Amino acid sequence: MSQSAGGHAPRKTHAQALERWNGRYSAPGFLFGEAPNAYLASKADVLPRRGRALSVADGEGRNSVWLAERGLAVDALDFSPVAVAKARKFAASRGVKVDFAVANVVELEWPAQTYDVIAAIFIQFATPEERANLFAWFQRALKPGGLLVLQGYRVEQLGYGTGGPPERDHLYTAAMVKQAFRGWQFLEIATYDEEIHEGAGHNGMSALLGATIRKPV
Repeated sequence: MSQSAGGHAPRKTHAQALERWNGRYSAPGFLFGEAPNAYLASKADVLPRRGRALSVADGEGRNSVWLAERGLAVDALDFSPVAVAKARKFAASRGVKVDFAVANVVELEWPAQTYDVIAAIFIQFATPEERANLFAWFQRALKPGGLLVLQGYRVEQLGYGTGGPPERDHLYTAAMVKQAFRGWQFLEIATYDEEIHEGAGHNGMSALLGATIRKPV
């Protein structure tokens, strides 16, 4: 996404956002590539070999398909029907089953203690209020001992302009994430700048945050 250094772009309505994302996903190929997010893939050794996983705002399926290929039973959500249609075809082409749904994650009634893993990769469409609700829902939906794998842009990303939202308050800081999940076990929380190439959507030097967090038993 293009963005201004000041981070003061007007907020879009849900309908405007849906129209924009449907348009982006309608282009040939995969907006964010076919490979899983690199931070998520780097956590392969700590992810369970079986159980149930959820990929939030899954787009065209790169993360959910990878989780399913690892043997997990996977649910995946995205609010763009165009993205979900492409994701279903992608999963079929890779010979895995994913339970895809078109859904707005900020309007769902989240189940309790259902998932062993939640992958929340670049979910920075959420306002601060929506983000607080999402983080609380993740806490509800994970089973005791379950893992949250979170990847997002830090506020310094506004200086790079290589992906992510233009609104400063949609971006992450380590302090924000630590506060939101206080009392949980942080296996890792890392802030780093790195060149990433995830299709045309995320491409270039980026200010990133990665966190792997375990829900208390």
